[in-house]
Parts: sequence; C-alpha cells; structure tokens
Amino acid sequence: MKYRLIDAEKTRYGVSLPARVPGVSRQDYYAWKNRGPSMRARQDQALTETITKIHAGSRGTYGSPRVHAELRQEYGVRIGRKRVARLMRTARLEGVHRRR
Repeated sequence: MKYRLIDAEKTRYGVSLPARVPGVSRQDYYAWKNRGPSMRARQDQALTETITKIHAGSRGTYGSPRVHAELRQEYGVRIGRKRVARLMRTARLEGVHRRR
C-alpha cells in the first residue's frame, strides 16, 4: 500500500521524499517496483481463466458451488470453495438464481 502511494506521488516529488514519509528506503521501493506478481497471484490468474471457461460453458448458470465441483471432478484441481467464490466475485461472475 505504501509503495503504491510512492508510485503515485513520484512524478510530483520524486522517489526520495515520498519514500521518507512512511519510512521506506528507495531500494525497497525499486525492489517492489521490479518484482513480478507473486506465485499466488499467478495461480489466481490461471484459475480465473479456468473458472471463466467453466462458467461460460454452463451458459452463465453455474455459481461457485458447481464451479468448485467441476474444478475438482473434471480438472482435478484441489482448491477451497471460498477461494473459488472470491475469484468469481473479482471476475464479476455470478450464477443464475432459482425462482421460488
């Protein structure tokens, strides 16, 4: 969070001054800047693509429980159901609700 603040303000003040305020060194900022996405973020990206494919294959009807079940049965992916729900929420995928 503090690195994003430095990144946003570096055009106005440079890197040294915004880095000094939260107590971050310039080297820490540049290490953050040059670092790639974490392994978890890369896994989430790959899973989101698979979840999107499953959701589209069901014509947008599957919610997170069914997507979770299909990931486990068809793809052999062991993943928590809440993680599937979170990834679907961030991708703005939603299942169809039954009528009463």
